[in-house]
Amino acid sequence: MANDVRDALGNAREIEITVTGRTSGRESSRPVWFVQDDDRLYLVPVTGSDSDWFKNVRKTPTIRIAANGAAVRASAIPITDAARVEGIVGRFRDKYGADQVQAHYTKRDVAVEVPLR
Repeated sequence: MANDVRDALGNAREIEITVTGRTSGRESSRPVWFVQDDDRLYLVPVTGSDSDWFKNVRKTPTIRIAANGAAVRASAIPITDAARVEGIVGRFRDKYGADQVQAHYTKRDVAVEVPLR
């Protein structure tokens, strides 16, 4: 299944993530931008550590990734190291444009790694 998702990511500009609410326990989904490095995805919440989905992932790290009809569940790993986050944000700038990242990502203090194995 992870191979299907990797293949589906090839031309995708965004994916859908589904996380479990930290208080409600209900699943919620949203589209997000991503960058890919082989068998890993990197996500940056638009409001950084204030983002509800990031807070949800910290409590329940299981995340569902869907793209172009393929989906997989994986464990999300929060990244708080400033140098690693800045490197990931730099890759977002390369993919989506510095102006778009500046406009949409108001707080860039955390990221999330999702291994697709």
